[in-house]
Amino acid sequence: MKKYAAIDIGSNAIRLLIVSVPLNNLLKQYRKINLVRVPIRLGGDVFIKNKISKNKSNQLIDALKSFKILMNINKVDKYKICATSAMREASNSKKIIKAVYDNLKLNINVITEKEEASVIANIFIKDYNHYNNLICVDVGGGSTELTIINKGNIIASKSFKIGTVRMLNNLINKNIWLEYKKWIKDNTENFDNISTIASGGNANKLLKISEKKISEPISISLLKEIYENLKMHSFEERVLKLNLNPDRADVIIPATQIYLRSMKFSNSKQIIIPRIGLADGIIRKIESNKNYGDKLSK
Repeated sequence: MKKYAAIDIGSNAIRLLIVSVPLNNLLKQYRKINLVRVPIRLGGDVFIKNKISKNKSNQLIDALKSFKILMNINKVDKYKICATSAMREASNSKKIIKAVYDNLKLNINVITEKEEASVIANIFIKDYNHYNNLICVDVGGGSTELTIINKGNIIASKSFKIGTVRMLNNLINKNIWLEYKKWIKDNTENFDNISTIASGGNANKLLKISEKKISEPISISLLKEIYENLKMHSFEERVLKLNLNPDRADVIIPATQIYLRSMKFSNSKQIIIPRIGLADGIIRKIESNKNYGDKLSK
């Protein structure tokens, strides 16, 4: 068995995924050993002040220190750290990346919007090719990655600065939404029976609320019901009555809005949530590409 680790430094949280993979992995499967999520909202700093605060920077280093300990305990063979929207836009990201390497000897890779969308979409191409037409919607705190797939081929892909943390801070203007709508309509108008695939932490929580199984289609009408129910509750009620974590109870509403708008613009009637995200895509890329990933240093 080989052991691989992926760390996703997002705008709303930081995630560590450790898996074990058979040496002759003919079925392309792996087993999750550890999945840890730390709610450090880097986007709360970046999207307003254009930089990551000293406090959040220290929290990030502490979290990565803990992640490195877990990776060493599990004897991880290779790891990859990918940072997305918040780190892409932070004016002091290079300084923080250097501080992480100087303190922990861990390499942070700030990936482009295109690479982020590709890493996630490649999973859906392989695992969901029985659906002829797909719109993949990966909602994060700072951006949403869209990919249109027709019969196993990527037709178009684009990243928009539309994310849950931005929406909470009223940082998305009408023109961005108009561009979002136009792009989806222009790239889906020739396809019928489009299914939406949703990824991201909020999608996983919506799946749980829906009481559907993994990858079992959820109708747009049911998703609307869930959305209206979430809106009816105050933040405190979402935490106490609906059992949502505080860092999830606020962002889940704008996330659901993004999924619903994406479905409306593409005329999609159902949404599929496979509980797969960027970290899963990173793992698969480590496994398939011998030059992708880093070795842990002491």
